[in-house]
Amino acid sequence: MLRASRFRWNFDPSKRSCEKIIREPLLEARTLKSDALLLLTAAIWGFAFVAQRVGMDHLGPFTFNGIRFALGCLSLLPLLAFSRKHVAVAERLVPRPRTSKTLLGGALAGFALYMGASLQQAGLVYTTAGKAGFITGLYVVIVPLLGLFWKQRPDAGTWTGALLAAAGLYFLSVTEELTIALGDFLNLLGAFFWAIHVLLIGWLSPKIDSIKLAFIQFAFCSLLSLSTAVFVEAFSWQDIRQTAIPLLYGGVCSVGVAYTLQVVAQQHAPPAHAAILLSLESAFAALGGWLLLQETLGGRGLFGCALMLAGMLLSQLRIFGRSS
Repeated sequence: MLRASRFRWNFDPSKRSCEKIIREPLLEARTLKSDALLLLTAAIWGFAFVAQRVGMDHLGPFTFNGIRFALGCLSLLPLLAFSRKHVAVAERLVPRPRTSKTLLGGALAGFALYMGASLQQAGLVYTTAGKAGFITGLYVVIVPLLGLFWKQRPDAGTWTGALLAAAGLYFLSVTEELTIALGDFLNLLGAFFWAIHVLLIGWLSPKIDSIKLAFIQFAFCSLLSLSTAVFVEAFSWQDIRQTAIPLLYGGVCSVGVAYTLQVVAQQHAPPAHAAILLSLESAFAALGGWLLLQETLGGRGLFGCALMLAGMLLSQLRIFGRSS
């Protein structure tokens, strides 16, 4: 009788209800924390468009990216040292992933980061920070569309958002002669790699230590960028000194802080959920360009930005029967 009583207690529905009551607020708190971190990330990235635009006055895009991602790596060294003090306890509870798996995952994320950042930085030579921010933000629409390759069917909200974003891109970047500026086109290509990067981080972050993943992808991106710069760009130490402030912001804040926040936050946020919050970087980019660089857009451009932002939001909101 005693053993049967214990058996009934272990499977008591009221106990499950208590566990559910305790668990749900914890999950909500984690989600709220992730949302706050992702919003902060979007703000840092948005204002980074201004720093990247200013940096192009003295350095080429590959040199600028190579140095700023190297600074991002250096900014993570204290976190790596701190995490090692606690790794022994964590490894007793959760098996450590193999080094080869960590390196491969970091290299894949680093390559996507290199492609997206290179196209974005090169595009900033020929366009404004605000326009670059909105065009880059199209990766929010691209993320669910890429799910077609995994046999996922985008819902009506995604398709409607994509159409609105495409219409917005037309008003923002396509001229009456049906041509698109080189800078806008490069940022559009980069948006596809930013979408791939978001999906990769969403896949890798639950499997790999977030700090190690961030460090490896930054190092890989920096190595690729500097290797490319050696062959296609020329620079001097004087150029680097004149670009010190944009490099420090782009390296320490935009790379070291913001990308790490993204990796940490996406452990408890699905890629599509993360994408909608990160898409707000386009609004912060336009705000930064207006406040710091006196960039302005005409009526046609503002209308295009409004359509693009609406499309980004519509593609992720819970409408048209979407349940996620």
